[in-house]
Amino acid sequence: MKNYIFPVLVSILFFLASAIETSAQVQESKIWTLNECIEYAFENNIQIQQTAINNQISKANLSESKYATLPTLNGFANHVYNFGQTIDPFTNSFATSQVQSNALSLSTSLLVFNGFQNINTIKRNQADYNASMQELERIKNDISLNITNFYLQILFNKELVENSENQLKVTEQQVERIQKLVDVGNMPEGNLREIEAQQASEELQLINAKNQLMLSKLSLAQLLRMEDARTFEIEEPNLENFQGKSGLIPASALYETALDIMPEIKSAEYSFYSAEKSTQIAKSGYYPRLVLNGSLGSGYSGANTEITDISNPRYVPTLDRVQNTNQFIETLTSDITRQQKKWDDQLDDNFNQSIGLSLNIPIFNGLSARRNVERAKLNAESAALELENAKLSLRQNIETAHTEAVAALKRFHAAEKSVNSLKLSFEYTQKRFDVGAVNSFDFNNEKNRLSNAESELLQAKYEYIFRTKVLDFYKGEALNLE
Repeated sequence: MKNYIFPVLVSILFFLASAIETSAQVQESKIWTLNECIEYAFENNIQIQQTAINNQISKANLSESKYATLPTLNGFANHVYNFGQTIDPFTNSFATSQVQSNALSLSTSLLVFNGFQNINTIKRNQADYNASMQELERIKNDISLNITNFYLQILFNKELVENSENQLKVTEQQVERIQKLVDVGNMPEGNLREIEAQQASEELQLINAKNQLMLSKLSLAQLLRMEDARTFEIEEPNLENFQGKSGLIPASALYETALDIMPEIKSAEYSFYSAEKSTQIAKSGYYPRLVLNGSLGSGYSGANTEITDISNPRYVPTLDRVQNTNQFIETLTSDITRQQKKWDDQLDDNFNQSIGLSLNIPIFNGLSARRNVERAKLNAESAALELENAKLSLRQNIETAHTEAVAALKRFHAAEKSVNSLKLSFEYTQKRFDVGAVNSFDFNNEKNRLSNAESELLQAKYEYIFRTKVLDFYKGEALNLE
């Protein structure tokens, strides 16, 4: 049997190691899309988790206010031993020995009227819960925009690295060509040193671009709360044929659409409604309070006895004499046997019921109701201002986003023309440089101008993409790069 244990253990360990390695490879080969990044953030972001907890608290408050409209039902039971002289609670007589007693009761209470406080409390708590749900949506929107911005920053840095690599390859080819010309004496060594300096400068630019790419990946991974960002990679959407739109929806029309869908506006509206209901709740302090009460009860006492037997009847003389005689008055007596009355019989005998109404009329309570109403009205005015401020901020943000999108589009078209022109100029300069008609300084200068223009075009391209995504976001469209 022992001969089989070792091979089995080795097989199990090999299987586990293979599974772990496969899992690691899957994790390393994971390519994250924009939507996957957003969904992952929704599940792991601390701020979202905290807001979700607040939503559950608001939901619990709402449920509590609904249950408060139901009647209450409470039971009561006790078991008591009394020592020494005491009044038996059920026989209402003095007892000098130990008395054991039980009391049982069931009571209910129903609030009939309290100035509609419970109803308005339910409406207020419902509005608070709705506001908290909209606040959660607002946080998700903010995180989605941040992730989109970081995602586009990675794509921009990737293209920047590719451009830097392409520029470096062109320069490396020129270094090789000039090196051969210098070796055969057809070109002075100074030209080689100038192009080598250009090569070193472009190598530094490539290193800087790669560092920026690594940092942008790290920033997005940290935003997603990933433990290991070294293997983090994103999907590269096809943006090769990207062309800027010639027209954008007007800011005023965009604002009208956003008013109906943006969660920050809905949250402010619910908060204002909640403040109005709080005012009505405070006003309920002016009204009387009517409560319907009812109860059932019974009990048992150890001092409560009943006669079980009467025997040996007889006359016993008393100390009182018969008038004008020497004879004493006699009374009839007998031997009486008692026992404690049964527990269930006492419950039947002592069973009692009650029902009643209680009315509490506020007359003067230190003007507390008036102060509460005044505070509630001020809070409602503040909530109204918050709603107006939310609308104002939304309008300003949309106007700013629209202006920035228009400016980014103009910048993109201008950068595109500049790159096309500089490409033609650089091709012409390169041909002249190849035949020795242009020196290295002019060649490098023209090459740097093209490189800077391409970088400017990339910046304008991704800035415009992001600005248009912001506008799509205000239209209620999902964030994607398709």
